[in-house]
Amino acid sequence: MRIRPTPGWFAPLLAATVGLVAAGAFTAPATAAPPSYDASQLAQADDAVQASGVEGIAWRVDAASGRVVVTADDTVSAAEISTIKKSAGRNAGAIRIERARGVFRPLLSAGDAIYGGGYRCSLGFNVVKAGTYYFLTAGHCGDVANTWYTNSSHTTLIGPTIGSSFPGNDYALVRYDNASLSHPGGYTAANAFVGESVKRTGSTTGTHSGTVTALNVTVRYVGSGTVKGMIQTTVCAEPGDSGGPLYDGTKALGITSGGSGDCRSGGTTFYQPVTEAASAYGVTVY
Repeated sequence: MRIRPTPGWFAPLLAATVGLVAAGAFTAPATAAPPSYDASQLAQADDAVQASGVEGIAWRVDAASGRVVVTADDTVSAAEISTIKKSAGRNAGAIRIERARGVFRPLLSAGDAIYGGGYRCSLGFNVVKAGTYYFLTAGHCGDVANTWYTNSSHTTLIGPTIGSSFPGNDYALVRYDNASLSHPGGYTAANAFVGESVKRTGSTTGTHSGTVTALNVTVRYVGSGTVKGMIQTTVCAEPGDSGGPLYDGTKALGITSGGSGDCRSGGTTFYQPVTEAASAYGVTVY
């Protein structure tokens, strides 16, 4: 037998509930304002992340939110996240953790585009100094090759690596010693800004677009060291794209350093600002 409620049987209960709400019995508790951290505390938290030694992370001080934003790749465990926060001590609340797919690594590979030392990288921007022509590429590329070629068989010379800086920075300078090679220009060095729509070109994946999400980011690559002052973007990249250009129209913005993910599922990528690299070598992007 099915029991059917008598019409209106729940009306007294409903009325009582409404009365309680009206009387304030169900008033939600006030939400406490999140703690704020001053510049000194944020600097201490930033130093603590650096000192934690955890690889596979990128971090920056976000003054607008009053937090140190740490982006952790797939290799970073829950225990390592705990280590990062513990390292900050009483400033642990100043650290905000975000996640990125894949592994943060320099995008070096063996293959196509510019070749040296058994590796493939990508040419960044052409530059000039006192009538001599060079190009910028990634420092971790410059570290593995003294001489660069246009082909994997190393029969067409480009020229030597003149300078290289990695880790800490990620830029290198290569001189054109082969007079038969052209070195077109069309760019002017500029600083990126958050929210800027940008493109990246590399020898593995060609041209892809995305957005600048942060500036002055520190990245500790898995097994490869730490770089500072990076541009962070949503543009995808893959191994072999290292050294390639990040640009907005004719504005030369960055040199591809590393990141995570791929161009099928997307990822997070980091770039050495061109202005810093050009200044370090006293060259002009053209």
